[in-house]
Amino acid sequence: MDNQTGDLVNSDSATQRVEAALARISATGRPEAWIALRGEDDLLAEAARIDAARAAGADLPLAGNVFAAKDNIDVAGLPTTAAAPSFAYRPERDATAVARLRAAGAICLGKTNLDQFATGLVGTRSPYGAVRSAADPALISGGSSSGSAVAVALGIADFALGTDTAGSGRVPAALNGLIGVKATLGLVPVDGVVPACASYDCLTVFAPDLALATTAIRTMTGPSPADPASRDWPADTPLAAPPAPRIAVPHPDALQALDPDFTPLWEAAVERCRAAGADTAVIDVQPLLDAALLLYEGALVAERFAAFGEHLDADDTDPTVAAIVRSAVKFSGADLAADQQRLRAVRRDARTLLAGFDALLLPTAPLHPSLADVHADPIGVNARMGTYTNFVNLLDMAAVALPAGTAGTKGFGVSLIVPAFHDQVAIDLTARLQHTSAPLFAPAGSDLVVFGAHLTKQPLNHQLTDLGARYAGDVRTAPAYRMYALDTDPPKPLVIRAGTGGASLPGERWQLSPAALGRFLTALPAPMTLGGVELDDGTWATGFVASPASGADITAAGGWRAHRQ
Repeated sequence: MDNQTGDLVNSDSATQRVEAALARISATGRPEAWIALRGEDDLLAEAARIDAARAAGADLPLAGNVFAAKDNIDVAGLPTTAAAPSFAYRPERDATAVARLRAAGAICLGKTNLDQFATGLVGTRSPYGAVRSAADPALISGGSSSGSAVAVALGIADFALGTDTAGSGRVPAALNGLIGVKATLGLVPVDGVVPACASYDCLTVFAPDLALATTAIRTMTGPSPADPASRDWPADTPLAAPPAPRIAVPHPDALQALDPDFTPLWEAAVERCRAAGADTAVIDVQPLLDAALLLYEGALVAERFAAFGEHLDADDTDPTVAAIVRSAVKFSGADLAADQQRLRAVRRDARTLLAGFDALLLPTAPLHPSLADVHADPIGVNARMGTYTNFVNLLDMAAVALPAGTAGTKGFGVSLIVPAFHDQVAIDLTARLQHTSAPLFAPAGSDLVVFGAHLTKQPLNHQLTDLGARYAGDVRTAPAYRMYALDTDPPKPLVIRAGTGGASLPGERWQLSPAALGRFLTALPAPMTLGGVELDDGTWATGFVASPASGADITAAGGWRAHRQ
């Protein structure tokens, strides 16, 4: 696996992986997780094509991996039902995200069960049956992306696709011990996805580990002409979490919804953040939680009615889903405009509240209820499940959900929530909490090589990390440079290309977004500027260049760190 990109090519052949998945489906005995499976002959034929392409040298970063798609996502050749058989249609093409995964070598096994029309966080609102927790069939799986999460947790699929409007790509991850990546709205196009609440719908990934989840989400990312709401990374995208991040955590008053069995797990998660080098501070998150009420209790529910309201009278419509969505008829267009304006104000207030923090840590779900609990109170339990997730898409934020332990068979997880396009920060912080390498999700950025005071743990390194720069490895110059110590505060060197008598000097490669590189350049003091530096492998990279200046020649020391020691 490449730790920078997270590319994860399964060592098994695609054929072997398909055969193992089919055997696992039979062995697990969880038919309620699936709505439609592709035929064995069809799967093996696609696997054979992938194995042949891989043998011929094709670049297939997901070859040998199989995945499942929630059945509100189009997969050519299979009906899309959104868990309403009477709604079914047969798409002629894959959703763009699915097509990108298949082009990268992944094989779609089939379509998974869900809370009907992706309305719910419990996984029980489906005529195809309630999806049970992978660990305990008496407990719910979480929803609405219920079957997708369980297919991964049971070891059938390597990863699976969900959708997320109010937490459906995160709650099932928490309850089933998985990573759930919910990218910034629009980064993954949603054409070919049945809308639930179109302005706030995301396509998400479940996986057992961060590397594979990141590979899958990165593969799907990028604007699509078929999705007018799709977005590209902005020029100022941060490419890394800072070395000493600040993480906001909620005041205890905001944790009253938390199952008491989960309290020690939550406290342990906060302590792990501190042990990983984060500075945590308590904030009042109640304004964020209050904003979440707009999604179902305010006029924004009109978007759900617009998406599938005309289908609510069908015989197979879930009565709880119908009741929620029909509530939209009591709101006027003026009500919707007013709630949208309220939401803009809350987004502004959220930016102020979280200013100076790199992420917000929250429980993903406050409880892991039983099927009986949900049957007794289907709307009340569902509402509690979204306590800490409903606001994220409304406020245009990104999140990574990660496992944080179990209380018996009940699964608990936490989420790292970040501003839009700060997805890489959440990925990096998740990796630190899991003591693993951080794969790259954001675009690679522009290279900058440094050889002095901007090196890691040197006094000016913060000028890079404050701009969201990402360490990308050690380098050495070609044996054609000399180093001079400048009399500055803090001390720093000049690296000058020599006509003769040069040496190979050690340094580091960093990656910055285009906007960050521009800001860095404009802040450089004389005589520093940026230009080409030849490296020992014959390539050239952008680095500090300058005309010869006064200062002691310290080339013989063998580099800036050696000189300072």
